[in-house]
Amino acid sequence: MTRERRQQLEEIDPSWCAVWPVTWQRCFHLVRQHLDTGQALPTVAGEVVRQGEDLGRWVTSVRVGWDQLTTVQQWMCEQVLGIEPADEDEKPKPRTSQADKWAMHYAAAAQFFAREGHLTVPRKHIETITTGDGPAQQDVALKLGTWVDNQRRRAAALTPERVELLSKVGMRWACGRRGHRGCRARDLAVNASVRAATR
Repeated sequence: MTRERRQQLEEIDPSWCAVWPVTWQRCFHLVRQHLDTGQALPTVAGEVVRQGEDLGRWVTSVRVGWDQLTTVQQWMCEQVLGIEPADEDEKPKPRTSQADKWAMHYAAAAQFFAREGHLTVPRKHIETITTGDGPAQQDVALKLGTWVDNQRRRAAALTPERVELLSKVGMRWACGRRGHRGCRARDLAVNASVRAATR
């Protein structure tokens, strides 16, 4: 097909040969048909379902994922359907990675150790730390007692760096039960990890 013919087709319908998924195109047309009947733009999941497609969920996903759309998709949504991108406060908060979660719990452990002088944390203890800077600053309540207990139980699987960090803030690796085989095996594994990390 010549470039001229392609441009002529795009003038009639910019989405005639879409590069995006068929399901996206299908939802776009279902929303357009819904609007053509005089109905309002569906913005809530489950509000309007047509041919098995949740149009409210699709509109929300388009608004939140606006930056991932092509320029043509953005134009189509804005000009044909009247959809606008979501404001920053409407977008879901990014998920916290496992590494970030571990770092936050470690900060809580260090804070507890600095205050109490030990890391013998009651199982149900909640420690509150402050994260972020300036206006993004917020208090986060963490189940520190459970986390410390879990770190102790999984000691053999921790990296030597994490074992060393926890040891510096007073982690007692054994449960304290005399002759308990699980703790003895864990202590040996942890000691080996610490030795390896400090070589």
